Amino acid sequence: MRIGVVVNPVAGMGGRVGLKGTDGKVEEARARGAQPRAPERARRALSALRANAPDAEILSYGGPMGESAAREAGLDPDVVGRPDDEETTAADTKRAVEAFLDRGVDLVLFVGGDGTAADVADALGGSETPMLGVPAGVKVYSSVFAVSPEDAGEVAAAFDRTEAREVMDIDEDDYRAGEVRPELRAVARVPVADDLQSSKQLGGGTVEALAAGVAAEVEPGVTYVLGPGSTVGAVKRALGFEGSPLGVDVWREGEVLVRDGSEAEILDALGERNVVVVSPIGGQGFVFGRGNPQLSPDVIRRCDVEVVASRAKLDDLGVLRVDTDDPALDEALRGWTKVRVGRFERRMMRID
Repeated sequence: MRIGVVVNPVAGMGGRVGLKGTDGKVEEARARGAQPRAPERARRALSALRANAPDAEILSYGGPMGESAAREAGLDPDVVGRPDDEETTAADTKRAVEAFLDRGVDLVLFVGGDGTAADVADALGGSETPMLGVPAGVKVYSSVFAVSPEDAGEVAAAFDRTEAREVMDIDEDDYRAGEVRPELRAVARVPVADDLQSSKQLGGGTVEALAAGVAAEVEPGVTYVLGPGSTVGAVKRALGFEGSPLGVDVWREGEVLVRDGSEAEILDALGERNVVVVSPIGGQGFVFGRGNPQLSPDVIRRCDVEVVASRAKLDDLGVLRVDTDDPALDEALRGWTKVRVGRFERRMMRID
């Protein structure tokens, strides 16, 4: 098997510093102290690939666009080209994919977010060569990604059939303004496996009762870290304020301490006891790791976790998922957890 590997090294950098994406914001992300996310996730995926398919032939683009991560994973890639400048671009991604096609790869394994997925699909140009994403971006609306880097490596090593999946993307400026308008960018062949996630879907059902339940049980002196999304947005309104719809807000004893905060701002606002309130993404089940990278491992470790969701959303989910960039924390979070579905009612769900 021949696998072409391309990494968008700046994918996801804007997440923890509150930028909700990196398109056109790389320098601002760096100025805010953002650290690269994609290279380590690439290494994890390629380590899993090497463990499951040690004889696979790996082709990569040079330096941070695949070669470095492959070598760190113990692989010896065939480097098919290098980016023209230190600052990589979408054009570099497309050139990498075109070079892979020229060499007859069986799969393009890419690391990035929806924008990278769209670039890869564009370069494939309707080819039957499949693509599979290692999720590293802030926004992951496309259904071409594996659940985690390790899952991506396992799927790439063992898939035996593909199916058509949608590549979606959104305008990041609209996203930062609180508007989510996913647009279909392409349809691509993707390896079929249970570990591939579905595209995002809207969960139905009312959430006023569960929001009222959270508000009724707030405790004096406790700091509440309130994640993004419409369900937790109802909790924010029940607490008496209109929160940032796609950001993370911090509230304590009637005061909004942080609105649409970065990881650093959230950490600075935490107190002696903290509770993070989050809702799984409809259709995917992610509690942490999609759409809320500001809720970093350091933040999560300092908080109790309360998961809230409508019954309708949970009915569409078999399990909940986490992908925090910290495998040890992911493992600690796994297992059965109570999810608030009403003012008093809770449902047991498993986090895998």
